[in-house]
Amino acid sequence: MTRTFAQFKQLVNAEDYLNFFSIPYDPQFVNVNRLHILQKFATFIKTVDSESPDLSETEKLDRYQAALKQAYDTFTISSPLDQKLFKVFNDKPQNVVLLSEIGSD
Repeated sequence: MTRTFAQFKQLVNAEDYLNFFSIPYDPQFVNVNRLHILQKFATFIKTVDSESPDLSETEKLDRYQAALKQAYDTFTISSPLDQKLFKVFNDKPQNVVLLSEIGSD
């Protein structure tokens, strides 16, 4: 099956991307980690686009496929909390003193 960039642009959810690139996946795993996988994938896509802007459509889709596989695999060995992809994981709570900030003398 020949993949096109136009087809890629029509994809909506994690399963669509995984099926488009023929990447085997665990539906239950994707159900739990979908936002994290897609966010990591988007980050990888930006890197591909910025580092290699002159790729052919086929080369770009091949790189995107590798990026999606890498994004999926990232969460099989690491947790979303470890990756801290979303702002909520990086914001320090206001008016809160963490136990790690309390020193003992």
